[in-house]
Amino acid sequence: MSTLVLCVDRSNAIGQAAGRSTPIVGEEAIRSLVIDVGMADPESASVNSLLEALRVSRELEDSGDDAIIAVISGASDSIVSADRAVATQLDGLIADLQPSAAVMIVDSAHDEQLIPVVESRIPVDAVDRVVVRQARDIESTYYLLKQFLADEELRQTTLIPIGVTLLAFPLLVTQTSPGIALATITAVIGLFLLYKGLGIDEYLAQLPGWTKQSLYSGRVSIVTYVVAAGLVAIGIFAGALGASTVEGEAGRFLVLMQFTFDSMPWLATGALVGSLGRLIDEALRDGYVPGPYLNIPFGIVALGMVFRGFAGYFLQQGTHLEAIVVPTVQAGPLSIEPFVLTPGQRLAMFVIVGIVISLTGVRVATYFGDLNTGEFETAESLEQ
Repeated sequence: MSTLVLCVDRSNAIGQAAGRSTPIVGEEAIRSLVIDVGMADPESASVNSLLEALRVSRELEDSGDDAIIAVISGASDSIVSADRAVATQLDGLIADLQPSAAVMIVDSAHDEQLIPVVESRIPVDAVDRVVVRQARDIESTYYLLKQFLADEELRQTTLIPIGVTLLAFPLLVTQTSPGIALATITAVIGLFLLYKGLGIDEYLAQLPGWTKQSLYSGRVSIVTYVVAAGLVAIGIFAGALGASTVEGEAGRFLVLMQFTFDSMPWLATGALVGSLGRLIDEALRDGYVPGPYLNIPFGIVALGMVFRGFAGYFLQQGTHLEAIVVPTVQAGPLSIEPFVLTPGQRLAMFVIVGIVISLTGVRVATYFGDLNTGEFETAESLEQ
């Protein structure tokens, strides 16, 4: 069995350095070629690939195989012409030497692209890529960067934001201070990373199709979601107006509490409207509403009560909110005089109401869940 140890040089660096034409065949000819190439260009990786070919050839001969070493190159400026030159030289070697298999020696990914050309003419038992040890990390980085630049999606999500940043920064510096420019650029980059990391782009890409499908299928939730978004916007606006009225040395915490207190009724109502739309869709589609869905509106109202209660507690303690005055209650012979709720009593009232609403939701969800499960089992038994 004879094996052709084939050193492939697609760019013809060996032929140009040594001033020889390929193919070059035989161990003595290759040894002489190593000296010529090394003297002409000591830094060339081709010297290492030639030495590796000699080493592989010796190993094959020591194992009892008949090794034939040869060098072929693409002696042309055009890639297509170079590959065709390699194919022509390889056909001549196969016709003259009649090898049964080949071992390819390459020194770059550029040369590895000739593997299909060689495999189409002779079986390739192995491909030995030679990388100079000192340049391994540099070459690996180069090919990783080349592969990265070839990926269109990675270019769009990485290079374009970097380019926009580099263009925007000097413009901002000329209009504002460097600190404001740096803060603005950092904030935009942070928003972009959140935009990609949370998958908001994918959601927005699916939103038109989902909206179209919802309109065609007659879903009520598409309308309730729009109403909910409007109520949330009103809540944010109302909270901002309320927070702007907090004066004096109140601190940021009380400003946040005032925003929560004023915006929470609107926010809770928006969430409630959105969840009711989802409940109606489930009822229209399946004929019943699953138990966990029924608990959502109660949970929203309960959370709204608790958040508003805590916000009211802190605001009343900070004298930014008037206390609740319970009026006179007359029930037959029982009479309750009017009194003022303290901040603690106010908080306890809201928390207790929130807990009661939450427990009511759990009870309603459990009841209707068991009812739907029983109806489903009855329908199954009738079908059987």
